[in-house]
Amino acid sequence: MFSFAKGRDLAEQRGGRRKQNRLRGPRALEKAPTGIAGLDQVTAGGLPRARPTLVCGSAGCGKTLLAMEFLVRGATQFDEPGVFMSFEERSEELAANVASLGFDLEALAADKKLAIDHVRVERSEIEETGEYDLEGLFIRIGWAVDRIGARRIVLDTIEALFSGLSNPAILRAELRRLFAWLKERGLTAVITGERGEGQLTRHGLEEYVSDCVILLDHRVHDQLSTRRLRVVKYRGSTHGTNEYPFLIGDDGISVLPVTSAGLEHAAPTERVSTGIERLDAMLGGAGFYRGSSILVSGTAGTGKSSLAAHFLDAACRRGERCLAFVFEESPAQILRNMRSIGIDLEPWVKKGRLRFHAARPTFQGLEVHLTRMHREVDTFDPAVVTVDPITNLMQSGAHYEVQTMLLRLVDHLKTRGVTSLFTSLLHGPAEESEVGVSSLMDSWLLLRSAESSGERNRLLYVLKSRGMAHSNQAREFLLTDRGIELLDVYTGPAGVLTGSARLSREAEDEASALARRRAIERSERQLERQRAALEARIRALEAEFEAEKDEALRGIEEERAREQQIALDRTRMARSRRADAAAGRAPRGTTRPGERS
Repeated sequence: MFSFAKGRDLAEQRGGRRKQNRLRGPRALEKAPTGIAGLDQVTAGGLPRARPTLVCGSAGCGKTLLAMEFLVRGATQFDEPGVFMSFEERSEELAANVASLGFDLEALAADKKLAIDHVRVERSEIEETGEYDLEGLFIRIGWAVDRIGARRIVLDTIEALFSGLSNPAILRAELRRLFAWLKERGLTAVITGERGEGQLTRHGLEEYVSDCVILLDHRVHDQLSTRRLRVVKYRGSTHGTNEYPFLIGDDGISVLPVTSAGLEHAAPTERVSTGIERLDAMLGGAGFYRGSSILVSGTAGTGKSSLAAHFLDAACRRGERCLAFVFEESPAQILRNMRSIGIDLEPWVKKGRLRFHAARPTFQGLEVHLTRMHREVDTFDPAVVTVDPITNLMQSGAHYEVQTMLLRLVDHLKTRGVTSLFTSLLHGPAEESEVGVSSLMDSWLLLRSAESSGERNRLLYVLKSRGMAHSNQAREFLLTDRGIELLDVYTGPAGVLTGSARLSREAEDEASALARRRAIERSERQLERQRAALEARIRALEAEFEAEKDEALRGIEEERAREQQIALDRTRMARSRRADAAAGRAPRGTTRPGERS
Protein backbone atom coordinates (compact mmCIF):
# COMPACT_ATOMS: atom_id res chain seq x y z
CA MET A 1 0.00 0.00 0.00
CA PHE A 2 1.27 3.45 -0.88
CA SER A 3 2.42 5.48 2.19
CA PHE A 4 1.90 9.25 2.34
CA ALA A 5 4.85 9.53 4.72
CA LYS A 6 6.97 7.67 2.25
CA GLY A 7 5.71 10.01 -0.44
CA ARG A 8 6.74 13.05 1.64
CA ASP A 9 10.19 11.56 2.21
CA LEU A 10 10.57 10.93 -1.49
CA ALA A 11 9.51 14.49 -2.31
CA GLU A 12 11.99 15.88 0.24
CA GLN A 13 14.76 13.76 -1.25
CA ARG A 14 13.94 14.99 -4.73
CA GLY A 15 13.77 18.56 -3.48
CA GLY A 16 17.19 18.16 -1.93
CA ARG A 17 18.60 16.77 -5.17
CA ARG A 18 17.11 19.66 -7.15
CA LYS A 19 18.67 22.14 -4.71
CA GLN A 20 22.05 20.46 -5.08
CA ASN A 21 21.71 20.54 -8.87
CA ARG A 22 20.96 24.28 -8.76
CA LEU A 23 24.08 24.83 -6.70
CA ARG A 24 26.13 22.75 -9.15
CA GLY A 25 24.75 24.53 -12.20
CA PRO A 26 22.81 23.25 -15.22
CA ARG A 27 23.38 19.63 -16.19
CA ALA A 28 22.28 17.84 -19.34
CA LEU A 29 19.55 15.24 -19.02
CA GLU A 30 21.04 11.75 -18.80
CA LYS A 31 19.79 9.49 -21.55
CA ALA A 32 19.67 5.79 -22.30
CA PRO A 33 20.50 5.06 -25.93
CA THR A 34 17.99 2.81 -27.65
CA GLY A 35 20.34 1.31 -30.24
CA ILE A 36 17.54 1.69 -32.80
CA ALA A 37 18.88 3.13 -36.06
CA GLY A 38 17.80 6.75 -36.36
CA LEU A 39 15.76 6.96 -33.15
CA ASP A 40 18.73 8.05 -31.06
CA GLN A 41 19.34 10.86 -33.53
CA VAL A 42 15.73 11.99 -33.40
CA THR A 43 15.77 11.98 -29.58
CA ALA A 44 19.27 13.52 -29.41
CA GLY A 45 20.79 10.57 -27.59
CA GLY A 46 18.02 8.18 -26.53
CA LEU A 47 15.21 7.98 -24.00
CA PRO A 48 15.34 9.74 -20.60
CA ARG A 49 17.24 7.52 -18.19
CA ALA A 50 15.40 6.43 -15.04
CA ARG A 51 12.19 7.99 -16.37
CA PRO A 52 9.10 6.57 -18.08
CA THR A 53 8.54 6.90 -21.81
CA LEU A 54 5.13 6.29 -23.37
CA VAL A 55 4.97 4.68 -26.81
CA CYS A 56 1.44 4.90 -28.14
CA GLY A 57 -0.30 4.17 -31.40
CA SER A 58 -2.97 2.13 -33.12
CA ALA A 59 -2.88 -1.61 -33.60
CA GLY A 60 -0.12 -2.89 -35.90
CA CYS A 61 2.05 0.23 -35.81
CA GLY A 62 5.01 -1.50 -34.10
CA LYS A 63 4.75 -0.53 -30.41
CA THR A 64 5.65 -3.94 -29.01
CA LEU A 65 8.50 -4.42 -31.45
CA LEU A 66 10.02 -1.01 -30.64
CA ALA A 67 9.80 -1.75 -26.91
CA MET A 68 11.34 -5.20 -27.33
CA GLU A 69 14.17 -3.87 -29.48
CA PHE A 70 14.84 -1.23 -26.83
CA LEU A 71 15.42 -4.03 -24.33
CA VAL A 72 17.40 -6.30 -26.66
CA ARG A 73 19.73 -3.51 -27.84
CA GLY A 74 20.20 -2.37 -24.26
CA ALA A 75 21.18 -5.87 -23.14
CA THR A 76 23.46 -6.68 -26.09
CA GLN A 77 25.02 -3.30 -26.88
CA PHE A 78 24.98 -1.31 -23.62
CA ASP A 79 25.13 -4.04 -20.95
CA GLU A 80 21.82 -2.97 -19.43
CA PRO A 81 19.61 -5.98 -18.60
CA GLY A 82 15.90 -5.50 -19.01
CA VAL A 83 12.48 -6.85 -17.96
CA PHE A 84 9.59 -7.24 -20.39
CA MET A 85 6.27 -7.35 -18.57
CA SER A 86 3.58 -8.45 -21.01
CA PHE A 87 -0.13 -8.26 -20.34
CA GLU A 88 -1.21 -9.69 -23.70
CA GLU A 89 1.27 -12.11 -25.30
CA ARG A 90 3.02 -15.02 -23.66
CA SER A 91 6.80 -15.27 -23.60
CA GLU A 92 6.79 -18.10 -26.14
CA GLU A 93 4.72 -16.02 -28.55
CA LEU A 94 6.98 -13.00 -28.12
CA ALA A 95 10.11 -15.09 -28.72
CA ALA A 96 8.62 -16.55 -31.90
CA ASN A 97 7.47 -13.15 -33.16
CA VAL A 98 10.89 -11.48 -32.91
CA ALA A 99 13.01 -14.47 -33.92
CA SER A 100 12.73 -13.43 -37.59
CA LEU A 101 14.52 -10.19 -36.67
CA GLY A 102 17.50 -12.05 -35.25
CA PHE A 103 16.51 -11.56 -31.58
CA ASP A 104 17.17 -14.68 -29.51
CA LEU A 105 15.15 -14.01 -26.37
CA GLU A 106 15.75 -17.46 -24.89
CA ALA A 107 19.54 -17.02 -25.06
CA LEU A 108 19.29 -13.58 -23.47
CA ALA A 109 17.08 -14.98 -20.71
CA ALA A 110 19.54 -17.81 -20.09
CA ASP A 111 22.36 -15.24 -19.73
CA LYS A 112 20.19 -13.25 -17.30
CA LYS A 113 20.22 -10.24 -19.57
CA LEU A 114 16.49 -10.37 -20.20
CA ALA A 115 13.48 -11.43 -18.18
CA ILE A 116 10.05 -11.90 -19.73
CA ASP A 117 6.98 -12.16 -17.53
CA HIS A 118 3.41 -12.56 -18.68
CA VAL A 119 0.65 -11.22 -16.44
CA ARG A 120 -2.71 -12.65 -17.37
CA VAL A 121 -5.54 -10.15 -16.99
CA GLU A 122 -9.10 -11.30 -17.72
CA ARG A 123 -11.99 -8.89 -17.18
CA SER A 124 -14.41 -11.74 -16.54
CA GLU A 125 -12.23 -13.05 -13.74
CA ILE A 126 -11.88 -9.71 -11.94
CA GLU A 127 -14.28 -8.77 -9.15
CA GLU A 128 -13.98 -5.43 -7.39
CA THR A 129 -14.48 -6.09 -3.67
CA GLY A 130 -12.45 -3.32 -2.15
CA GLU A 131 -9.71 -0.79 -2.75
CA TYR A 132 -7.74 -1.57 -5.92
CA ASP A 133 -3.96 -1.12 -6.01
CA LEU A 134 -0.88 -2.40 -7.84
CA GLU A 135 1.11 -3.72 -4.89
CA GLY A 136 1.09 -7.20 -6.36
CA LEU A 137 2.44 -5.92 -9.66
CA PHE A 138 5.13 -3.89 -7.88
CA ILE A 139 6.28 -6.99 -6.01
CA ARG A 140 6.35 -9.02 -9.22
CA ILE A 141 8.28 -6.38 -11.14
CA GLY A 142 10.66 -5.82 -8.23
CA TRP A 143 11.46 -9.54 -8.02
CA ALA A 144 12.21 -9.71 -11.81
CA VAL A 145 14.34 -6.57 -11.69
CA ASP A 146 16.37 -7.74 -8.70
CA ARG A 147 16.85 -11.22 -10.16
CA ILE A 148 18.80 -9.98 -13.21
CA GLY A 149 19.84 -6.53 -12.03
CA ALA A 150 17.64 -4.86 -14.64
CA ARG A 151 18.05 -1.23 -15.59
CA ARG A 152 15.34 -1.17 -18.26
CA ILE A 153 11.73 -2.29 -18.22
CA VAL A 154 8.83 -2.50 -20.65
CA LEU A 155 5.15 -2.67 -19.75
CA ASP A 156 3.11 -3.86 -22.72
CA THR A 157 0.31 -2.69 -22.87
CA ILE A 158 -0.97 -0.48 -20.10
CA GLU A 159 -4.63 -0.72 -21.23
CA ALA A 160 -4.70 -4.45 -20.59
CA LEU A 161 -3.58 -3.88 -17.01
CA PHE A 162 -6.48 -1.52 -16.28
CA SER A 163 -9.10 -3.26 -18.38
CA GLY A 164 -10.80 -4.56 -15.23
CA LEU A 165 -10.86 -1.24 -13.40
CA SER A 166 -13.96 0.91 -13.84
CA ASN A 167 -13.29 3.68 -11.29
CA PRO A 168 -11.50 6.57 -13.10
CA ALA A 169 -10.27 8.14 -9.88
CA ILE A 170 -8.57 4.95 -8.72
CA LEU A 171 -7.19 4.43 -12.24
CA ARG A 172 -5.56 7.85 -12.29
CA ALA A 173 -4.14 7.41 -8.81
CA GLU A 174 -2.65 4.02 -9.62
CA LEU A 175 -1.16 5.26 -12.88
CA ARG A 176 0.57 8.09 -11.10
CA ARG A 177 1.80 5.71 -8.41
CA LEU A 178 3.09 3.26 -11.01
CA PHE A 179 5.11 5.91 -12.82
CA ALA A 180 6.47 7.31 -9.56
CA TRP A 181 7.46 3.80 -8.42
CA LEU A 182 9.38 3.16 -11.67
CA LYS A 183 11.25 6.45 -11.23
CA GLU A 184 12.02 5.61 -7.62
CA ARG A 185 13.61 2.33 -8.67
CA GLY A 186 15.74 4.20 -11.26
CA LEU A 187 14.35 2.15 -14.15
CA THR A 188 14.32 3.45 -17.69
CA ALA A 189 10.81 2.42 -18.59
CA VAL A 190 8.89 2.10 -21.84
CA ILE A 191 5.14 1.81 -21.47
CA THR A 192 3.07 1.02 -24.55
CA GLY A 193 -0.49 2.24 -24.93
CA GLU A 194 -3.29 2.06 -27.45
CA ARG A 195 -4.33 5.17 -29.38
CA GLY A 196 -7.43 6.85 -27.97
CA GLU A 197 -10.27 8.81 -29.50
CA GLY A 198 -9.35 12.50 -29.56
CA GLN A 199 -6.32 11.88 -27.33
CA LEU A 200 -3.06 9.99 -27.53
CA THR A 201 -4.16 7.15 -25.23
CA ARG A 202 -7.46 5.70 -24.11
CA HIS A 203 -7.22 7.02 -20.56
CA GLY A 204 -5.51 10.29 -21.45
CA LEU A 205 -3.35 10.30 -18.33
CA GLU A 206 -0.26 8.36 -19.40
CA GLU A 207 0.74 11.06 -21.86
CA TYR A 208 0.81 13.68 -19.11
CA VAL A 209 2.71 11.77 -16.45
CA SER A 210 5.30 10.39 -18.91
CA ASP A 211 8.51 12.33 -19.40
CA CYS A 212 8.71 11.34 -23.05
CA VAL A 213 5.88 10.48 -25.42
CA ILE A 214 6.45 8.81 -28.80
CA LEU A 215 3.53 8.44 -31.18
CA LEU A 216 3.59 5.70 -33.83
CA ASP A 217 1.28 5.92 -36.82
CA HIS A 218 0.41 3.40 -39.51
CA ARG A 219 -1.49 5.11 -42.30
CA VAL A 220 -2.68 4.07 -45.75
CA HIS A 221 -2.86 6.55 -48.61
CA ASP A 222 -3.82 5.54 -52.15
CA GLN A 223 -3.54 1.89 -51.10
CA LEU A 224 0.05 2.41 -49.93
CA SER A 225 0.90 2.00 -46.24
CA THR A 226 3.53 3.98 -44.36
CA ARG A 227 4.65 3.88 -40.74
CA ARG A 228 5.65 7.17 -39.11
CA LEU A 229 7.09 8.17 -35.74
CA ARG A 230 6.78 11.47 -33.91
CA VAL A 231 8.19 12.59 -30.58
CA VAL A 232 5.21 14.40 -29.09
CA LYS A 233 7.08 15.63 -26.04
CA TYR A 234 10.41 15.20 -24.29
CA ARG A 235 10.85 16.93 -20.94
CA GLY A 236 14.24 18.51 -20.41
CA SER A 237 15.64 17.81 -23.86
CA THR A 238 15.56 19.08 -27.40
CA HIS A 239 14.31 16.60 -29.99
CA GLY A 240 13.11 16.30 -33.53
CA THR A 241 9.52 17.44 -33.86
CA ASN A 242 8.71 16.24 -37.36
CA GLU A 243 7.13 13.01 -38.48
CA TYR A 244 9.78 10.46 -39.39
CA PRO A 245 9.10 7.38 -41.48
CA PHE A 246 10.34 4.12 -40.04
CA LEU A 247 10.69 0.66 -41.43
CA ILE A 248 10.40 -2.76 -39.81
CA GLY A 249 13.03 -4.81 -41.59
CA ASP A 250 14.97 -8.03 -41.19
CA ASP A 251 17.15 -6.58 -38.43
CA GLY A 252 14.59 -4.53 -36.55
CA ILE A 253 13.34 -0.98 -36.73
CA SER A 254 15.12 1.79 -38.60
CA VAL A 255 13.98 5.38 -38.40
CA LEU A 256 14.76 7.91 -41.07
CA PRO A 257 16.40 10.41 -38.73
CA VAL A 258 16.14 13.66 -40.65
CA THR A 259 13.60 15.52 -42.67
CA SER A 260 16.44 17.28 -44.42
CA ALA A 261 20.12 17.20 -43.58
CA GLY A 262 20.49 20.90 -44.33
CA LEU A 263 23.33 22.60 -46.15
CA GLU A 264 26.33 21.61 -44.08
CA HIS A 265 27.81 18.98 -46.40
CA ALA A 266 31.38 19.30 -47.69
CA ALA A 267 32.38 20.35 -51.23
CA PRO A 268 35.23 18.10 -52.45
CA THR A 269 37.44 19.32 -55.30
CA GLU A 270 38.26 15.82 -56.58
CA ARG A 271 36.85 15.00 -60.02
CA VAL A 272 35.46 11.66 -61.22
CA SER A 273 35.14 10.53 -64.81
CA THR A 274 31.80 10.02 -66.51
CA GLY A 275 33.18 7.03 -68.39
CA ILE A 276 32.88 8.91 -71.69
CA GLU A 277 36.03 10.74 -72.73
CA ARG A 278 34.39 13.44 -74.82
CA LEU A 279 31.80 14.10 -72.11
CA ASP A 280 34.64 14.57 -69.62
CA ALA A 281 36.11 17.08 -72.07
CA MET A 282 32.79 18.97 -72.08
CA LEU A 283 32.96 19.13 -68.27
CA GLY A 284 36.20 21.01 -67.91
CA GLY A 285 38.23 18.05 -69.10
CA ALA A 286 37.90 16.03 -65.87
CA GLY A 287 34.25 15.02 -65.29
CA PHE A 288 31.98 15.68 -62.30
CA TYR A 289 32.93 16.74 -58.79
CA ARG A 290 32.98 13.89 -56.29
CA GLY A 291 30.04 14.07 -53.94
CA SER A 292 27.96 16.13 -56.38
CA SER A 293 24.48 15.36 -57.67
CA ILE A 294 23.84 14.94 -61.40
CA LEU A 295 20.56 14.96 -63.28
CA VAL A 296 20.27 13.31 -66.71
CA SER A 297 16.91 14.13 -68.24
CA GLY A 298 15.46 13.44 -71.63
CA THR A 299 12.58 11.96 -73.55
CA ALA A 300 12.08 8.22 -73.94
CA GLY A 301 14.82 6.36 -75.79
CA THR A 302 17.44 9.10 -75.65
CA GLY A 303 19.96 6.97 -73.71
CA LYS A 304 19.58 8.05 -70.07
CA SER A 305 20.02 4.55 -68.65
CA SER A 306 22.95 3.89 -70.99
CA LEU A 307 24.73 7.00 -69.76
CA ALA A 308 24.09 5.91 -66.15
CA ALA A 309 25.55 2.48 -66.98
CA HIS A 310 28.71 4.14 -68.35
CA PHE A 311 29.01 6.09 -65.11
CA LEU A 312 28.63 2.92 -63.01
CA ASP A 313 31.13 1.01 -65.14
CA ALA A 314 33.74 3.78 -64.84
CA ALA A 315 33.32 3.90 -61.05
CA CYS A 316 33.64 0.11 -60.73
CA ARG A 317 36.80 0.21 -62.85
CA ARG A 318 38.22 2.69 -60.33
CA GLY A 319 37.57 0.11 -57.60
CA GLU A 320 34.63 1.99 -56.06
CA ARG A 321 31.43 0.48 -54.69
CA CYS A 322 28.28 1.43 -56.58
CA LEU A 323 24.60 1.15 -55.72
CA ALA A 324 21.92 1.34 -58.42
CA PHE A 325 18.27 1.96 -57.53
CA VAL A 326 16.07 0.98 -60.47
CA PHE A 327 12.31 1.48 -60.69
CA GLU A 328 11.71 0.44 -64.28
CA GLU A 329 13.71 -2.67 -65.24
CA SER A 330 14.93 -5.78 -63.46
CA PRO A 331 18.68 -6.13 -62.83
CA ALA A 332 18.89 -9.07 -65.26
CA GLN A 333 17.24 -7.00 -67.98
CA ILE A 334 19.61 -4.10 -67.37
CA LEU A 335 22.66 -6.39 -67.57
CA ARG A 336 21.41 -7.85 -70.86
CA ASN A 337 20.54 -4.51 -72.42
CA MET A 338 23.86 -2.90 -71.53
CA ARG A 339 25.79 -5.70 -73.21
CA SER A 340 24.30 -4.58 -76.53
CA ILE A 341 26.30 -1.34 -76.27
CA GLY A 342 29.50 -3.01 -75.10
CA ILE A 343 29.09 -2.51 -71.33
CA ASP A 344 29.27 -5.69 -69.22
CA LEU A 345 28.25 -4.91 -65.63
CA GLU A 346 27.84 -8.50 -64.49
CA PRO A 347 31.51 -8.98 -63.44
CA TRP A 348 31.19 -6.01 -61.10
CA VAL A 349 28.07 -7.53 -59.55
CA LYS A 350 29.91 -10.81 -58.95
CA LYS A 351 32.89 -8.98 -57.41
CA GLY A 352 30.58 -7.12 -55.04
CA ARG A 353 31.38 -3.67 -56.38
CA LEU A 354 27.93 -3.14 -57.90
CA ARG A 355 24.61 -3.80 -56.19
CA PHE A 356 21.15 -3.35 -57.69
CA HIS A 357 18.08 -2.51 -55.65
CA ALA A 358 15.01 -2.95 -57.86
CA ALA A 359 11.45 -2.18 -56.77
CA ARG A 360 8.16 -1.14 -58.28
CA PRO A 361 7.29 2.42 -57.21
CA THR A 362 3.72 1.36 -56.45
CA PHE A 363 4.83 -1.49 -54.20
CA GLN A 364 5.43 0.86 -51.26
CA GLY A 365 4.90 4.45 -50.25
CA LEU A 366 7.48 7.16 -50.80
CA GLU A 367 8.56 7.21 -47.17
CA VAL A 368 9.19 3.47 -47.17
CA HIS A 369 11.15 3.78 -50.42
CA LEU A 370 13.21 6.58 -48.90
CA THR A 371 13.81 4.62 -45.70
CA ARG A 372 14.94 1.54 -47.63
CA MET A 373 17.23 3.64 -49.80
CA HIS A 374 18.78 5.21 -46.71
CA ARG A 375 19.34 1.79 -45.19
CA GLU A 376 20.91 0.42 -48.37
CA VAL A 377 23.25 3.42 -48.61
CA ASP A 378 24.23 3.21 -44.93
CA THR A 379 24.76 -0.56 -45.11
CA PHE A 380 26.58 -0.87 -48.45
CA ASP A 381 28.49 2.43 -48.11
CA PRO A 382 28.82 3.15 -51.85
CA ALA A 383 30.89 5.87 -53.50
CA VAL A 384 28.42 6.22 -56.40
CA VAL A 385 24.62 5.94 -56.43
CA THR A 386 22.29 6.03 -59.42
CA VAL A 387 18.50 6.34 -59.35
CA ASP A 388 16.76 5.40 -62.60
CA PRO A 389 14.26 6.99 -63.15
CA ILE A 390 13.00 9.36 -60.47
CA THR A 391 9.90 10.19 -62.49
CA ASN A 392 8.47 6.71 -61.82
CA LEU A 393 8.18 7.69 -58.16
CA MET A 394 5.34 9.99 -59.20
CA GLN A 395 3.21 6.83 -59.12
CA SER A 396 3.72 6.63 -55.36
CA GLY A 397 2.94 10.19 -54.37
CA ALA A 398 2.08 13.71 -55.34
CA HIS A 399 4.51 16.04 -57.05
CA TYR A 400 5.52 17.92 -53.90
CA GLU A 401 5.91 14.65 -51.95
CA VAL A 402 8.33 13.27 -54.56
CA GLN A 403 10.23 16.55 -54.56
CA THR A 404 10.50 16.49 -50.76
CA MET A 405 11.63 12.87 -50.78
CA LEU A 406 14.35 13.54 -53.35
CA LEU A 407 15.50 16.61 -51.42
CA ARG A 408 16.00 14.43 -48.35
CA LEU A 409 17.75 11.73 -50.38
CA VAL A 410 20.10 14.21 -52.08
CA ASP A 411 20.97 15.79 -48.72
CA HIS A 412 21.69 12.38 -47.21
CA LEU A 413 23.94 11.36 -50.11
CA LYS A 414 25.82 14.66 -50.06
CA THR A 415 26.32 14.38 -46.31
CA ARG A 416 27.98 10.99 -46.89
CA GLY A 417 30.06 12.32 -49.82
CA VAL A 418 28.34 10.04 -52.34
CA THR A 419 28.34 11.02 -56.02
CA SER A 420 24.78 10.54 -57.24
CA LEU A 421 23.26 10.42 -60.71
CA PHE A 422 19.50 10.65 -61.26
CA THR A 423 17.65 10.08 -64.52
CA SER A 424 14.39 11.85 -65.29
CA LEU A 425 11.92 11.25 -68.09
CA LEU A 426 10.69 14.31 -69.99
CA HIS A 427 7.41 14.35 -71.88
CA GLY A 428 8.05 17.51 -73.85
CA PRO A 429 10.77 19.79 -75.20
CA ALA A 430 10.73 22.13 -72.21
CA GLU A 431 13.93 22.35 -70.19
CA GLU A 432 12.19 21.46 -66.93
CA SER A 433 12.51 18.23 -64.98
CA GLU A 434 9.29 16.31 -64.45
CA VAL A 435 9.53 16.42 -60.65
CA GLY A 436 11.12 19.86 -60.37
CA VAL A 437 14.43 18.85 -58.77
CA SER A 438 16.80 20.49 -61.25
CA SER A 439 17.63 23.22 -58.73
CA LEU A 440 18.93 20.55 -56.33
CA MET A 441 21.41 19.25 -58.88
CA ASP A 442 25.00 20.41 -59.33
CA SER A 443 25.16 19.25 -62.96
CA TRP A 444 22.35 18.80 -65.46
CA LEU A 445 22.67 16.94 -68.75
CA LEU A 446 19.85 17.13 -71.25
CA LEU A 447 19.30 14.46 -73.92
CA ARG A 448 17.04 15.28 -76.85
CA SER A 449 15.79 13.67 -80.03
CA ALA A 450 16.15 15.65 -83.25
CA GLU A 451 14.07 14.59 -86.25
CA SER A 452 15.32 15.42 -89.75
CA SER A 453 15.35 13.76 -93.16
CA GLY A 454 12.99 11.05 -91.94
CA GLU A 455 15.12 9.90 -89.00
CA ARG A 456 15.53 10.62 -85.30
CA ASN A 457 18.92 11.34 -83.79
CA ARG A 458 20.10 12.12 -80.26
CA LEU A 459 21.69 15.31 -78.95
CA LEU A 460 23.40 15.99 -75.63
CA TYR A 461 23.69 19.36 -73.90
CA VAL A 462 25.32 20.40 -70.64
CA LEU A 463 22.70 22.76 -69.26
CA LYS A 464 24.68 23.52 -66.12
CA SER A 465 27.62 22.28 -64.08
CA ARG A 466 28.27 24.32 -60.97
CA GLY A 467 31.80 25.27 -60.08
CA MET A 468 33.51 24.35 -63.34
CA ALA A 469 33.92 25.55 -66.91
CA HIS A 470 31.77 23.49 -69.26
CA SER A 471 30.88 23.39 -72.92
CA ASN A 472 27.85 25.23 -74.22
CA GLN A 473 27.78 23.26 -77.47
CA ALA A 474 25.56 20.34 -78.40
CA ARG A 475 27.02 16.95 -79.26
CA GLU A 476 25.46 14.19 -81.29
CA PHE A 477 24.89 11.21 -79.04
CA LEU A 478 25.45 7.78 -80.60
CA LEU A 479 24.80 4.35 -79.06
CA THR A 480 27.22 1.90 -80.67
CA ASP A 481 28.43 -1.62 -79.91
CA ARG A 482 31.46 0.07 -78.33
CA GLY A 483 29.39 2.22 -76.01
CA ILE A 484 28.40 5.87 -76.22
CA GLU A 485 30.15 8.12 -78.70
CA LEU A 486 29.82 11.90 -78.87
CA LEU A 487 30.28 13.64 -82.21
CA ASP A 488 30.38 17.28 -83.21
CA VAL A 489 27.13 18.38 -84.80
CA TYR A 490 27.06 20.32 -88.09
CA THR A 491 26.05 23.93 -87.67
CA GLY A 492 25.43 26.22 -90.61
CA PRO A 493 22.84 28.40 -92.30
CA ALA A 494 20.40 25.47 -92.29
CA GLY A 495 20.77 25.02 -88.51
CA VAL A 496 22.03 22.01 -86.59
CA LEU A 497 22.28 18.83 -88.68
CA THR A 498 22.65 15.32 -87.31
CA GLY A 499 22.61 11.77 -88.62
CA SER A 500 22.49 11.22 -92.37
CA ALA A 501 21.83 14.93 -92.97
CA ARG A 502 25.07 15.67 -91.16
CA LEU A 503 26.90 12.97 -93.13
CA SER A 504 25.46 14.26 -96.42
CA ARG A 505 26.39 17.82 -95.63
CA GLU A 506 29.81 16.72 -94.43
CA ALA A 507 30.25 14.82 -97.74
CA GLU A 508 29.26 17.94 -99.66
CA ASP A 509 31.65 20.00 -97.60
CA GLU A 510 34.38 17.42 -98.20
CA ALA A 511 33.74 17.50 -101.96
CA SER A 512 33.83 21.29 -101.95
CA ALA A 513 36.96 21.22 -99.90
CA LEU A 514 38.50 18.67 -102.30
CA ALA A 515 37.65 20.88 -105.29
CA ARG A 516 39.16 23.84 -103.51
CA ARG A 517 42.26 21.84 -102.67
CA ARG A 518 42.60 20.75 -106.30
CA ALA A 519 42.17 24.34 -107.56
CA ILE A 520 44.78 25.43 -105.08
CA GLU A 521 47.06 22.64 -106.26
CA ARG A 522 46.60 23.72 -109.89
CA SER A 523 47.41 27.29 -108.99
CA GLU A 524 50.40 26.10 -107.06
CA ARG A 525 51.62 24.02 -110.03
CA GLN A 526 51.16 26.97 -112.40
CA LEU A 527 53.04 29.20 -110.03
CA GLU A 528 55.72 26.55 -109.82
CA ARG A 529 56.03 26.42 -113.60
CA GLN A 530 56.19 30.20 -113.78
CA ARG A 531 58.76 30.22 -111.05
CA ALA A 532 60.81 27.57 -112.86
CA ALA A 533 60.59 29.49 -116.17
CA LEU A 534 61.53 32.67 -114.43
CA GLU A 535 64.43 30.97 -112.74
CA ALA A 536 65.55 29.55 -116.14
CA ARG A 537 65.41 33.01 -117.67
CA ILE A 538 67.29 34.38 -114.74
CA ARG A 539 69.91 31.68 -115.13
CA ALA A 540 70.20 32.41 -118.90
CA LEU A 541 70.53 36.11 -118.26
CA GLU A 542 73.06 35.42 -115.59
CA ALA A 543 75.04 33.21 -118.02
CA GLU A 544 74.85 35.87 -120.74
CA PHE A 545 75.86 38.45 -118.22
CA GLU A 546 78.79 36.34 -117.12
CA ALA A 547 79.94 35.86 -120.74
CA GLU A 548 79.66 39.55 -121.50
CA LYS A 549 81.32 40.33 -118.23
CA ASP A 550 84.24 38.05 -119.10
CA GLU A 551 84.58 39.64 -122.56
CA ALA A 552 84.47 43.08 -121.05
CA LEU A 553 87.01 42.13 -118.45
CA ARG A 554 89.34 40.79 -121.11
CA GLY A 555 89.01 44.00 -123.12
CA ILE A 556 89.65 45.98 -120.00
CA GLU A 557 92.75 43.95 -119.28
CA GLU A 558 94.05 44.40 -122.86
CA GLU A 559 93.48 48.15 -122.67
CA ARG A 560 95.27 48.25 -119.36
CA ALA A 561 98.16 46.29 -120.84
CA ARG A 562 98.42 48.64 -123.82
CA GLU A 563 98.31 51.61 -121.51
CA GLN A 564 101.06 50.09 -119.46
CA GLN A 565 103.12 49.40 -122.60
CA ILE A 566 102.63 52.93 -123.90
CA ALA A 567 103.62 54.29 -120.52
CA LEU A 568 106.68 52.05 -120.52
CA ASP A 569 107.67 53.13 -124.05
CA ARG A 570 107.32 56.77 -123.11
CA THR A 571 109.53 56.21 -120.12
CA ARG A 572 112.25 54.57 -122.20
CA MET A 573 112.05 57.32 -124.82
CA ALA A 574 112.39 59.97 -122.15
CA ARG A 575 115.43 58.27 -120.76
CA SER A 576 117.01 57.94 -124.26
CA ARG A 577 116.52 61.65 -124.98
CA ARG A 578 118.17 62.62 -121.77
CA ALA A 579 121.15 60.39 -122.59
CA ASP A 580 121.56 61.85 -126.12
CA ALA A 581 121.36 65.33 -124.83
CA ALA A 582 124.07 64.64 -122.43
CA ALA A 583 126.28 63.17 -125.19
CA GLY A 584 125.66 66.02 -127.66
CA ARG A 585 123.77 63.83 -129.92
CA ALA A 586 120.60 64.60 -131.41
CA PRO A 587 117.81 62.79 -129.82
CA ARG A 588 116.84 59.65 -131.50
CA GLY A 589 114.33 60.12 -134.06
CA THR A 590 115.60 63.67 -135.02
CA THR A 591 118.17 65.08 -137.74
CA ARG A 592 120.64 67.91 -137.55
CA PRO A 593 120.44 70.87 -139.90
CA GLY A 594 122.03 70.12 -143.34
CA GLU A 595 121.91 66.32 -142.75
CA ARG A 596 119.76 63.89 -144.36
CA SER A 597 117.53 62.02 -142.47
